[in-house]
Amino acid sequence: MLYDLVGKRHWFFLFSAVVIVPGLISLLLPGGLRPGIDFTSGSIMTVRFETPVEQSALRDAYVDLGHDEAIVQRSDDGAFIVRTRTLAPEVRDAAGQVETASERQRVEDALAARFGTLSVLSFDQVSPIVAAEIVQKAVLAVAVACAGILMYLWWAFRHVRDSWRYGVCAVIAVAHDTLFVLGVFSILGRLFAVELDAMFITAVLAVIGFSVHDTIVVFDRVRENATRHQGETFDDVVNYSMLQTLGRSLTTSLTTLLVLLALWLLGGVTIRNFILALMVGITAGTYSSIFNASMLLVVWENGELGRLFSRQRLPALGRT
Repeated sequence: MLYDLVGKRHWFFLFSAVVIVPGLISLLLPGGLRPGIDFTSGSIMTVRFETPVEQSALRDAYVDLGHDEAIVQRSDDGAFIVRTRTLAPEVRDAAGQVETASERQRVEDALAARFGTLSVLSFDQVSPIVAAEIVQKAVLAVAVACAGILMYLWWAFRHVRDSWRYGVCAVIAVAHDTLFVLGVFSILGRLFAVELDAMFITAVLAVIGFSVHDTIVVFDRVRENATRHQGETFDDVVNYSMLQTLGRSLTTSLTTLLVLLALWLLGGVTIRNFILALMVGITAGTYSSIFNASMLLVVWENGELGRLFSRQRLPALGRT
């Protein structure tokens, strides 16, 4: 007797709702996400001092320079990563002589006078125009990815009845994973001031690809078993297919997560949020590809959504 996963689909759907709702609430509240300079414009400077400097003292120095918004973070190698608003460039007169030094230079001079010799390891600045363009391209990239998934699955399963359902269910699973990652980072932003950067979008796109790949494996097994076991119900076919692919999916995800965990623990501070987004997304993608996408096919095949809506309409009709 095979273990009946499909029969417990409503519990799996309920679990998804329970873990995703807190993040959605955080997203909907004001300040749902903390965008970094890639999305809001600003400057990010990585500096190292020859003498020990406290993080709070460096933060106070930036406040004294008029940068109350400065976010100071210490990296593993002892350097400091400082995020501020866009620093003003230098001003030159008609003859090309410098009238006003750049704000970056003034900041470096002030820090050197206060803490001693320093080295600027990196400096990046994003203008408001570039930041707006990054946001537009990020949204477009996710939309194109979802549209491509829908079209590919419709084509790949074109010999299956109602093949477009496979694409829709896969996109719903992808939306689940994306919202879960966004929700987790919304909560982390509120609790630990975690910001989103362009690498976060890369992580989301990678999660989408991983989720779809895992979902296709299960869907392909459903297609094969539906042909081989035509006398069985669709529920049984999906349940058997899930059990066949469960071990493979969990093993693949676990090995990937172990590698990512090592990178998160041993890698630099600049990639930790990127790695964390991948770990959260792959965990959600593994769950949704097994317990959401395939079971949505069963719900759709059995017309359960239609019966749910019809039950909701009946009381209203009875009161009229």
